Amino acid sequence: MPNSHTTFQRWMRCLIVLFILLVTYIVIADRYVPLTSESRVQGYVVQIAPQVSGTITQVDIKNNQPVSKGELLFRIDNQKYRLAVDEAQVALEQAHQQEQGLYAQANVAKANIATSQANYNNAHRDFIRINQLAKKNLVSASMRDNAYAKNETALANLAAAKQQAVVINTQLGPKLGQSTIVLAAENALAQAKLNLAHTDVIAPSNGVITNLQVDIGTMANANQPMLTFIPTDSMWVTADFREKSIANFHDHSKAYVAYDALPGQVFPLTVNNRDYGVAAAQQMANGHLTHIDTSNRWVRDAQRVRVNFTSQQPLPPQLFVGSRATVVVYPQHDPIWQLLAKIEIRIASALHFIY
Repeated sequence: MPNSHTTFQRWMRCLIVLFILLVTYIVIADRYVPLTSESRVQGYVVQIAPQVSGTITQVDIKNNQPVSKGELLFRIDNQKYRLAVDEAQVALEQAHQQEQGLYAQANVAKANIATSQANYNNAHRDFIRINQLAKKNLVSASMRDNAYAKNETALANLAAAKQQAVVINTQLGPKLGQSTIVLAAENALAQAKLNLAHTDVIAPSNGVITNLQVDIGTMANANQPMLTFIPTDSMWVTADFREKSIANFHDHSKAYVAYDALPGQVFPLTVNNRDYGVAAAQQMANGHLTHIDTSNRWVRDAQRVRVNFTSQQPLPPQLFVGSRATVVVYPQHDPIWQLLAKIEIRIASALHFIY
């Protein structure tokens, strides 16, 4: 019968072999089915700001309330904006009246041109006749000079009448209702109506309002953030891997994820893309000398790279922006590595019951 020393040696050999196999698997798996617990749920955080200023008179939401696209969030006192719309409508009516006056002035200008043209034609004919008589010494030079002055005056009046018509016509459009004063008034009315519409602040898409800090009576300033809005349709998963672990990654590789909030459950993911830089390597022209990072450690920390994942299905409603998770990636067309990846993520998901 084997003694205790032989049994101990046998167990030690088994443990050593098991340890070597485990280390070998970890080294190889880190290249083909890398796993990381440095993963989070990400989402766009939208700061909602009103486009007009005023006192908030109505708040239709509560903190952390889901909202739908177009749903009213809060309303700003719109009394002065309604008055602005009324004033703009009155200004538009006045602009139409002024346009009618311009058309009347244009008709008068046409009549003035015709009159000036007739006066010029008459004065020009008189000047030609008197000038011919003056050359024969049949009329005095004074009479010729008077005829010439009348001719030039009539010509100047004709030019002035034409310029007056040009000035009026430049204010008129190609047809009724398209003069510059009417178009300006219409734009002012449209802006007033737009400002009135902006007193109702609505949800830009489906999402959740969080960290609500406004109430009736709060003063809202234009372009100053008032609400924090998270679109629920824009959430995705990111994971930070050691850079050697992503050497075999490519777009549309597959992955499994286990969320801390849902222990025991595993969900499929698809690799979307990876970031092409980290903040530690970002350089800025500041006029300073190069900063050298020093470390006294024997083994330096591995650089991690962020990888972004997408899900074919909406993320579970229990998750929020910042939720932690564990992710494992595997080659898409390798069933063996896929099986090993599933085993790893199942173990990690089960451990989430504990931590």
